[in-house]
This record gives sequence, C-alpha cells and structure tokens, in this order.
Amino acid sequence: MLLETPDKHYDIVVVGGGLVGASFALAMQRTLTRPLSLLIVEAVAQDSAVAQQPSFDARSTALSYGSRLIFERMSLWGQLETAANPIAEIQVSDKGRFGGTRLHHSEYRVDALGYVIENARMGEVLMQALIESSGIALLAPGRITQAKAVAAGMELTVAAGGVETQLTTGLVVLADGGRSPICRQLGIRHSEEEYGQQAIISNVAFERPHRNVAFERFTESGPLAVLPLPDYEGQPTGSLVWTVKDAQCEATMAMSATQFLLALQQQFGDRLGNFLRVGQRFSYPLRLSQAQEQIRPGLVLLGNVAHTLHPVAGQGLNLALRDIDALGQVLATAVEAGESPGHMPVLQRYLEAQRADQERSILFTDALTRLFSSNATRKVISRRLGLVSLSLLPSLKRGLAHRAMGLK
Repeated sequence: MLLETPDKHYDIVVVGGGLVGASFALAMQRTLTRPLSLLIVEAVAQDSAVAQQPSFDARSTALSYGSRLIFERMSLWGQLETAANPIAEIQVSDKGRFGGTRLHHSEYRVDALGYVIENARMGEVLMQALIESSGIALLAPGRITQAKAVAAGMELTVAAGGVETQLTTGLVVLADGGRSPICRQLGIRHSEEEYGQQAIISNVAFERPHRNVAFERFTESGPLAVLPLPDYEGQPTGSLVWTVKDAQCEATMAMSATQFLLALQQQFGDRLGNFLRVGQRFSYPLRLSQAQEQIRPGLVLLGNVAHTLHPVAGQGLNLALRDIDALGQVLATAVEAGESPGHMPVLQRYLEAQRADQERSILFTDALTRLFSSNATRKVISRRLGLVSLSLLPSLKRGLAHRAMGLK
C-alpha cells in the first residue's frame, strides 16, 4: 500500500525496501497472528524502483533450496519460480590441479540444490507484493534524516515530498545496505577486512548447454563461478562472478569482449565449450564486514548492514533470508505474548537463535576464500586433500551440500 504521508506511530519501521527490507516486511506479515502497523521507507520512487534500486541491478542471485522454502512460506515462490533456473548439480574444481567434487540434487531428495534468478525479477515480485498488501505501508520515495533512541523505541524524522515528519516506532529494522548513513549517525561501527580482490560480474553465453549445472572453479586470483540461466536468443547463458586481484581488475575490465572471453576461457576451461558472448561488465571490491552491534533496544540490523560476505558459495542473501525467517518467528512469538517487538530481551533471543548460523556462514566463506586464493604450498596441499576428501567421505560431502542448500 503506497503512502504519500506517514502516520505518527508504527509498531515496526523498515528502513530500505530492497530485497532484504521487502522480504522481511512480507515475511513478518505472513508470520504474525496479531496485526501490527508496519512501514517501509524506501529512497527510490516505486515507478523507477526496479531500474534504480541498487539491489535491483543486472546481477543474478543464487537462491538456496532453504531460501525457496522461506519464500514458499511467504506465498511468493510461485511467482519467483517462473523466472528461476534450477541448479541440479554443483561442480567444484581447482584450476590446474586434480581433485574436485560434484553435488547432485537427487542425492539429497530435493527438486534442486538452488535456483538462479535475476535480481530485477525478484525485485518486481517483492515490490508488487508490497503494493498489493493492505497491512504494509510503503513510503517511496522517502528518507530517514534522523534517528534517535527514546524510552519506547526510536524517534525518526522522515523526509518525503519536501516535508519532514516526526514519528515514533517500537522497532526499527535497518536494511539499507552496507554503507548505511543511519548506522553512522547512531555510531554503530563495523569491523572490516579487505580481501584485496574485486568481483567482475556479467552474463555470458557459451556453446554447450549448461544442463542446470553451477560451476565453482578456484583459480590463482580467486573463485570463478558460472551459474545457469535460461537460454537467451537460443544460446545457453550463465551468470558470471569472476574474482580477480585488485591489481588485475582495471586491466581485465578494460579488455575488449574478445580479449575478455579468451582470458575467461583460459581460467575456466572447456566444460561449456567456447565462450561466445559477454554482456555489460560490473565490478565491485570484496571485503568481510561485520557490524559490532546487530541489535540495540528498538533496533535490529539485517542484510549487508549487519554482515557483508565474500560472494564465494553465494551465502550473502541466503543468510539474510535465514536471519529474516528467524527474526520473524521470534517477533511473532513475542507479540503473541504481549511483548514489544523492540524489547531488548526479544532481540537477544533472535540473535542467540541465529548467532551460530551467522558464524558458520562467515567462517565458511572466509576460509574458502583464503584457502583457494593462495598458491602457498601448504594451502595447495590442504585444498587438494580437502577436495579429494569431499569425494571420498560422504559425511563431509553431505555437510557441504547442506551448506550449499542453506539448510541448518
């Protein structure tokens, strides 16, 4: 439900209407047994949200099987599935070295290990659901210019249509990205560690059908992933995430399409035949960022503002969706018991429920990145043994599969 002017009080205010903020609001609406007033403040106007919202860009996302289950509980998977390409198999390899492993959906009795969907399509589905919802108020465009803690939660100053309005809320859900101005205003610090790498992302076309296989290949500069997308103009197509060292990025981005495809072919090999076409390329620096406080009285952080992970193994949005699912369940139980959603013990129960999952996901991506982005002899031997062990030891392979499928 679109608004022009907000009310003076809401039970919950979500800052940011991108993939994370919108998913939280819709999940919360489905989970609650008692109605709460809920407002989303989104900086981008609704009529241009898909084109301009930073999380609705040309990139694609690999949703885990666990994320599919979350969207099913939100009654949104039917709309998303039509635009999603299933991942039937994941192949992991280390360039120039023996060892590797394959995960196939049939081994784990699921329809697919995951799904690849363009962010723009996911954004369209979520935004349409927000607009059609009678229980979620959407202020877009709108901007939070000031936030401060008060006894019963938070007091916010909201700018929209040239007018500033003050309102109060029991809980602010901050989901406005890794460079949140509200975080800085509130003095919430982040621990950050640069990987010295950049991710180059694009869509690529190739000769051979991908057969719904996702490829994760580790190279000297970092991981290289090709994820299956629906055919485009009769050509097999995939979403490329190619990690390169900082010193290589500028030259790689400046290559002609022919040069880029040749360099990619050299790193990836011929599993998909020749690479034929590359779309517009984007790059962004990679870092591990963790908020030193994910919760305060009346405040909780979700998505990249809480933790920004390396894209290896596609954990970022999937972890955020698991956080959303856990937070929604904790809040619904608390509200049913008559507790305020912003009460600190309530938010502590959420963080305790998700802490282990967050720590495992961060450790998993960080360890993979460091192990497979080095040519140090010790690490080369370790990853050879690791990949061979994954093929030989069912329990290790099952653990990797559960992590890839986003199952706790």
